[in-house]
Amino acid sequence: MITRKRLSTGACALLAVLAVGLFPTGAAADEPVAKESPKVELVLDVSGSMRARDIDGQSRMAAAKQAFNEVLDAVPEEVELGIRTLGADYPGQDRKKGCKDTRQLYPVGPLDRTEAKTAVATLAPTGWTPIGPALLGAAEDLKGGDATRRIVLITDGEDTCAPLDPCEVARDIAARGIHLTIDTLGLVPNAKIRQQLTCIAEATGGTYTSVRHTDELSKRVRQLVDRAAEPVVTPVATEGTDRCADAPTLKPGLYTDRETFGQHRWYRVDVLPGQELRASVSISADRAVNDDYGVLMRAVTLHGREIVRGSEAGDGRTDVISTGLRYPKQPVDGVDGDKPAAEAVCLQISNSFSAPPSVKTTPGMPIELAVDVVDAPDEASDVAAFGLGRGWWLLGVLVLAGFVGGLLWGWLSRWRVAVWRTN
Repeated sequence: MITRKRLSTGACALLAVLAVGLFPTGAAADEPVAKESPKVELVLDVSGSMRARDIDGQSRMAAAKQAFNEVLDAVPEEVELGIRTLGADYPGQDRKKGCKDTRQLYPVGPLDRTEAKTAVATLAPTGWTPIGPALLGAAEDLKGGDATRRIVLITDGEDTCAPLDPCEVARDIAARGIHLTIDTLGLVPNAKIRQQLTCIAEATGGTYTSVRHTDELSKRVRQLVDRAAEPVVTPVATEGTDRCADAPTLKPGLYTDRETFGQHRWYRVDVLPGQELRASVSISADRAVNDDYGVLMRAVTLHGREIVRGSEAGDGRTDVISTGLRYPKQPVDGVDGDKPAAEAVCLQISNSFSAPPSVKTTPGMPIELAVDVVDAPDEASDVAAFGLGRGWWLLGVLVLAGFVGGLLWGWLSRWRVAVWRTN
C-alpha cells in the first residue's frame, strides 16, 4: 500500500513538472490585464428644503428616490457606484454640527441593487446643506486608481456652510490633478443656485443641468453614469516652467496643467526631420473673469526664434478658449545611414485673462494641452503642403498668375474696344 502511494505521488509530481515545462509561467503574463472599473458616487441633498412639493405633484425627496430607483436598475455592470448624503441626519440648529452632516450611505464598489435601493428608501429630509464638506467626502470615497471617476451632485439649494465655499472646494479638487469630474443637477431654477452649481461643475470640467421633472432627473443621472463607463483618454498631469530650458519634454498625448492670470508656461517637444508637430491648448475660465481676453500658443526654437504661432480672443461669451498650431519640419537625407537628430521645439502658452478684485486667482485656471507628432505631409492634396512654411514658391506662383491674368484681361479689353469702334 505504501509503495503504491509513493508511486502515485511520484507520478503526480512528474505530471506537474511536465505541465510546467509545457506551459511556462510566461504564458500567464501574455494574458490581458483586467481593466480597472470606472467609479461614480451620487451625492444626494437630503436637507429640510427637499420636503417642498413642487416636482410633478410630489416632494423633491420623493422625486429623487423614484429617479434613484430607476438609475440603480440601469447602472452598467462594469461601473462601481456609491451613494453619499448631505443633511440627512442632524435636524437641529447648531450650525457647526449641521455642517458636518454628510456620510456615505452606500460604499463605492460592485452594486447590490436591492441593498442600495433599501438604503435610499430610508432617507427623509432633515437638516442643513453642507455641499462643500460633501464634495470633500466624495473625493475621498473615490480616491485611488486611474479609472474614470465622477461625482453627480443632486441638490435643491445653495450651500449653507460658507465660508467653506463649494466652488473653491471644487477648484481645490481639480488642482490635485486626480481627474475627478463633478456634474451638478439643480432642482430649483434659481439664478444664485444656478451660478454656484455651474461654478462647481466648470471647475472640474463637468456639466450643470436644471431639472424640473422626475423623468428628466432620472434620464440625466443615467446619462452621466453611462458616460463614466465610456472609454476616455485620461490627461496626464504635467507642470510647465517659466523658461524653455527647464521645461518638461512631452510625448504625444493629452496633458493638464494650471496657469494663473497673465502667466507664461513652457513645454518642449522633440520633432524629427520629416515629422509635423500638431499642438492645441484649451484654457477654461472656471471663475468670473473680465471681458476681452485671449490665449497665445507659440512654437519657438531653443535660441528664441519664433517658428509659428496660434492665437484666439474672447469677450466673455464662452467658458473655454482654444487655439492650436502646426509645424512641419523639412526632411533631410541621413549621412552614411546615420539617424538625423531631433529638434527641440519649445511651446509657450500665454493668456491675457484678468479678474475682478473679489475673485481669487489661485489656484490657476485649468489647461488642457494636446500634443501629436505625425509624418509631415508630402502629397499636394494635403493643405499643409501648400502653406508658406514650405517656402515662398506659392507666393511667386500667385504673383505670376496675377500678372499673366492682368495682361490677358488688358489685351481682351483693347480688342473689344477696337471691334466696337470698327463696327
